[in-house]
Amino acid sequence: MPPVPAVPAVPADPTVLHPMPEHPRVVLLKPLVTSPLVEVGDFTYYDDPDDPTAFETRNVLYHYGPERLIIGKYCALGTGTRFLMNGANHRMDGPSTFPFPTMGGSWAEHFDLITGLPGRGDTVVGNDVWFGHGATVMPGVRIGHGAIIAAGAVVTSDVPDYGIAGGNPARLIRTRYDAADVGRLLAVAWWDWPVQHITSHVRTIMSGTIADLEAAAAQIDQP
Repeated sequence: MPPVPAVPAVPADPTVLHPMPEHPRVVLLKPLVTSPLVEVGDFTYYDDPDDPTAFETRNVLYHYGPERLIIGKYCALGTGTRFLMNGANHRMDGPSTFPFPTMGGSWAEHFDLITGLPGRGDTVVGNDVWFGHGATVMPGVRIGHGAIIAAGAVVTSDVPDYGIAGGNPARLIRTRYDAADVGRLLAVAWWDWPVQHITSHVRTIMSGTIADLEAAAAQIDQP
């Protein structure tokens, strides 16, 4: 009997808005976002039973620019994950924090009082980050690759690669790997592999060892 030919691995499509048609609550964000100030990598998704397609208006708040929101590839955003941007800032160096000039009338003559407020720069999320339900990320925070943000966390400071953070304000609970293994994982950077290669090694990425990942990485571009 002739050998049965191997079935080719078929990658998923990062341009499809609803990767799970039977669950319209899940959307891929890259084909959804329109703002030039928001950048999202392939296969990063948001899950919301109400209206996931409203992510830019309901989950990216006070985004008046010029700071950017950058989210990497293969991130999972639970329902209610929100990013507060620098436009939320108020003056705190005087008796009142109320933004009088924005209310119009003659108060608008004092608009210089609310321009040039200090900002923390871009908000940057690495690749393969998991956000639990209701997580909130404050302006200018940087979250490393492979991190996990617990449900309800309010992230006010940076989270390291493969760190697990939770609480309000969020604190580093632990890291998923020791420093040496984190270095190995960052060197492998599986999220940058060609999608066809990722498709062939999904089981290794999800449940293999770091050594397994390194072996799979060594196979890229081999004849």
